[in-house]
Amino acid sequence: YCFTMNFLDSEIVQQEMKDIEILQNKVYSNVFTFPNMNDKDKIEHIECLEELIGKQQIFYKRLSLSNDPKAKEMKKNVMESAEMFGFQSDGDLSLMFSQLSETIKKMRQSLDKS
Repeated sequence: YCFTMNFLDSEIVQQEMKDIEILQNKVYSNVFTFPNMNDKDKIEHIECLEELIGKQQIFYKRLSLSNDPKAKEMKKNVMESAEMFGFQSDGDLSLMFSQLSETIKKMRQSLDKS
């Protein structure tokens, strides 16, 4: 008898999802106030964005490697959401993560110049 755990039953996956949700809430709550933040708060926001993108990228990779039907469905939903926001997927979101990382890098550079 071979026991296979569902993707979403993994404690690691559940913790990753909680961490992502916390970071997303933090990022979203500051999105509209970003232009009025002082430099220290802007740097903190950018670091939070970097951490969020990193965690999302790892989570997406886990989804991609899983054979669990729930993980495959979740991956499909993630890709559809990304496409709704204008990101091209071509079956993989690596390009989207690269674009997001580049955007964050530019945010940091423009802050360093000011």
